[in-house]
Amino acid sequence: MTLAVWNQPHHDGSPLYVPEPTPRLGGRVAVRLRVPRGSDTTRAWVRVINDGEPELVRAELEREDSNDTWLRAVLPVVNPVVSYRWLLDGGAHGYQWLNGIGLHGHDVPDAGDFRLSVFTPPPRWATGTMYQIFPDRFAKSVDRPAPPWALAAAWDDPVIGEGPDTPRQLYGGDLDGIAAQLDHIASLGVGTIYLTPFFPADSNHRYNASTFDRVDPLLGGDAAMARLAQAAHARGMKLMGDLTTNHCGDTHEWFRAALADPNSPEARFFFFEQHPERYAGWWGMREMPIFDHRSQELRRRLYDGRESVVAKWLGPHALDAWRIDVANMTGIRGDVDLSHLVATTIRRTMALVTDESFLQAESNHDASRDLLGDGYQGTMNYAAFTRPLWQWLVPAPPRPYEHGKYPTLPRLPGRAVVAAMRAFAGVTPWQATLHAMNLVGSHDTHRVASLLGDPRLVDVAFGLLAAYPGVPMIYAGDEIGLAALGPEQARIPMPWAHPGRWDTHRLAHTRALFGARAASEALQRGGLRWLAIGDDAISFLREAPGERVLVHAARADHAPLRIPAAVLGHELAGLAGSPDLRADADGLVTLPAHGPAFGMWRLPEP
Repeated sequence: MTLAVWNQPHHDGSPLYVPEPTPRLGGRVAVRLRVPRGSDTTRAWVRVINDGEPELVRAELEREDSNDTWLRAVLPVVNPVVSYRWLLDGGAHGYQWLNGIGLHGHDVPDAGDFRLSVFTPPPRWATGTMYQIFPDRFAKSVDRPAPPWALAAAWDDPVIGEGPDTPRQLYGGDLDGIAAQLDHIASLGVGTIYLTPFFPADSNHRYNASTFDRVDPLLGGDAAMARLAQAAHARGMKLMGDLTTNHCGDTHEWFRAALADPNSPEARFFFFEQHPERYAGWWGMREMPIFDHRSQELRRRLYDGRESVVAKWLGPHALDAWRIDVANMTGIRGDVDLSHLVATTIRRTMALVTDESFLQAESNHDASRDLLGDGYQGTMNYAAFTRPLWQWLVPAPPRPYEHGKYPTLPRLPGRAVVAAMRAFAGVTPWQATLHAMNLVGSHDTHRVASLLGDPRLVDVAFGLLAAYPGVPMIYAGDEIGLAALGPEQARIPMPWAHPGRWDTHRLAHTRALFGARAASEALQRGGLRWLAIGDDAISFLREAPGERVLVHAARADHAPLRIPAAVLGHELAGLAGSPDLRADADGLVTLPAHGPAFGMWRLPEP
């Protein structure tokens, strides 16, 4: 059964509905509600929270056209975060609330309210497609001797997926190797290259840094970073680094100083239960001691001010953005919770260096408390995009996500999946949703080609990655169909010398999808209006001033879905290889009923 929702009232945080998404504190902000002519809503108010107290503001008629009635309310901006929802009245439904999660015929908690903030928004470039690179496995410019901790591997050697040698296996990828492949990266419509850690460490993943003061010589050192930044910036691309503010490595110079002297400033950087033998490590791992952010000196060195690590690596010679590793845990241990202080201080420091910087957080679950606008500007969107998408597309039987850390991935119907997406998006401000890092796979997951199996399902996954609100992130190698189950096994070197191993359909499809996205204001920054939700097919609109894009995804064959041409228009232009569509003689547009399949179309102006 398909739930048709195109005739429901709609609001989101995009410019069609909130022309000024970053209002001035003490000023006023206008918000709009679209009421389809088929809806029975006759009146509306906005409930806004001012100084902790709710207030109702009456919405007035702004305009009408043949399809919709637009209502408008002007809200006072009393606090830095404006929390509001719509109260609808009229017809058979009578009393209804509309918040970020959807329509409700009963009172609902404030958690799902729409939210605006007065904080500086991310720069315009930050909605561009990202490309994640695990530097050791992407490309190599020269051969370098392996350090004592490493197990040297030839580029075509199989990955050691489990055991003590897994982090020791070193293929030797470097930053100049990345610079040499910028033509390939640019061909995917990429705006930002995301590098996993580049600091020296006794591992191939480098999440256990031994210093934050320099680029690993195995990657080519500081000079190679400067060359990569110059080459990327010359193409209009940005660079995002990966920083572990939660922990460092047990070889880190700060930790070695802490071990040597319990009275040193560095000893207060860590959680020692009994110095020097017992200390807290990430997930209990002794090689990754956890930082204690109560230390002002730690904060000063790591992320507070112009002399900090965060500031040092921003600028034209290096990075434009930071992704904070395990941000959901950073600053939190027992009765210590300084996570908000960490986020806001990093953000403030980045703004000191440049007003064009971007701050991402890693989180695997609900990150909404960290995304109100004054700290992290987006998160890796596992909860609101990746996991629901996997649950919709993964074949039965259920598959484990990652070594028991998270529940299995059952195959769920579309209505349950969209409900999950709306539930997480509904508690997250629109600006954070628009700048969340959407992904279908990463260096911490299975390869999507292996997880889903059927190449047609992978097409659907990539299509939704390109079309859903947020910043799509392509994990290097997924665009050519690299396959492996297991996060470590999935860190496969790019087979540059073996083009015969490349899935040419996957590459062409990826280029078409993300090229279309790069040319579309609606796909990059437009709102999200759901049209129809079924078990095996879902449809929605991305809308921006001057452009509308219809998106239709199916995991299997399904009953034909017919939507009035009054909603979509009579002539629909296909994007990224989708065939054009025309309305039928009866004034309805019939969407493709086969699957697995994905399509998107640019709609005529209403």
